[in-house]
Amino acid sequence: MDTEATGPDPLAGVWDVVVVGAGPAGSSAAYAAAAQGRRVLLLDKAEHPRYKTCGGGIIGPSRDSLPPEFKLPLQDRIHNVTFALNGRFSRTRRSKRMLFGLVNRDEFDLRLVQAAEQAGAVLASGVTVTGIAEPEAGGSGPADGAGGRTVSVTTSDGRRIEARAVVGADGSASRIGRHVGVSFDQIDLGLEAEIPVPESVTRHWAGTIHLDWGPLPGSYGWVFPKTESGTLTVGVISARGDGERTKAYLADYIRRLGLSGFTPLVESGHLTRCRAEDSPLSRGRVLVAGDAAGLLEPWTREGISYALRSGRLAGEWAVRVAEANGAADVRRQALNYAFAIKAGLGVEMRAGKVMLSAFEKRPHLFHAAVALVDPAWRAFARATQGHTTFAEVMRDHRAARRLASIAGR
Repeated sequence: MDTEATGPDPLAGVWDVVVVGAGPAGSSAAYAAAAQGRRVLLLDKAEHPRYKTCGGGIIGPSRDSLPPEFKLPLQDRIHNVTFALNGRFSRTRRSKRMLFGLVNRDEFDLRLVQAAEQAGAVLASGVTVTGIAEPEAGGSGPADGAGGRTVSVTTSDGRRIEARAVVGADGSASRIGRHVGVSFDQIDLGLEAEIPVPESVTRHWAGTIHLDWGPLPGSYGWVFPKTESGTLTVGVISARGDGERTKAYLADYIRRLGLSGFTPLVESGHLTRCRAEDSPLSRGRVLVAGDAAGLLEPWTREGISYALRSGRLAGEWAVRVAEANGAADVRRQALNYAFAIKAGLGVEMRAGKVMLSAFEKRPHLFHAAVALVDPAWRAFARATQGHTTFAEVMRDHRAARRLASIAGR
């Protein structure tokens, strides 16, 4: 949509659901709401396709949360994982079944946006949202104690877009998240380089990723091959607060892999933020999802599956919020959304935080487990494929609980 066209404002009127942010969480929310026949507006400050700092790993839970008939733009299919402990003790484990696929986020996100549009959502790009405003006195409808019958999304050009429900999916530095009051108890720094390499190098990496348990507490590095586009995505992540050592880890990792002779096409960084367990997921008629809500896996910092799953739930519950009668009903529907998130993703996050705490203290035990112990490797592979979760592994396997207990001492 051309938001600068002359004539009537194409964003005018009251929308059933306005979604802020057109990443995986926002597009999933817009798709879910539009698929129910509602009037849905999807806002994004950028034009798609656009580059996104992300490894682009599509694990089983991500695949299972995509819209029907969605075609993944796979760059590679991963069957093998090479594990290393800060460059040492490398071991490659192999799976007959595909573990997960790799995508470039610009292609993947664009297709998600297109799926939302095909479901009936209206996309408005180049719109920067500055916040949420409650209705002014004398505005449309009586106040219901939850922001009135509508809330207003304010934009940098001074417009107010009216909605019966809003989903904030505008990333880890979310303005909507600040409005809701989202708080975090884990913030990490991820650094990444997209490195074009010759065909002989991509052939060497085809079907295999590299995971290196790093020198900083809780850190690790990765190589994700994007065979179709002839690049390697190389990155590292560690707790925020030691940026120079994190940069040094990435440089050393690239050197150890023999890739320092190639010039990166893109070098970027981003912060990942995990929500505190008591952090809110809504305020009045406003829900948050994905990175805006601090929803991601604490140990691996995997966020795409959390974005897709929470976005879908947010879109479904936003429709119910939009149709709610009175403040009590609005609160009830918002609380039901929070319950749905906490009962699924919240349980997984709690297990991930236990694993991260143990991994920070004893990374060598985790390396020995996945590299040498077949049941541990199979559990890792099954979680990646979407057949189980880390929470279920810890619940059902005494050995996994004992590993976390020993490592955490």
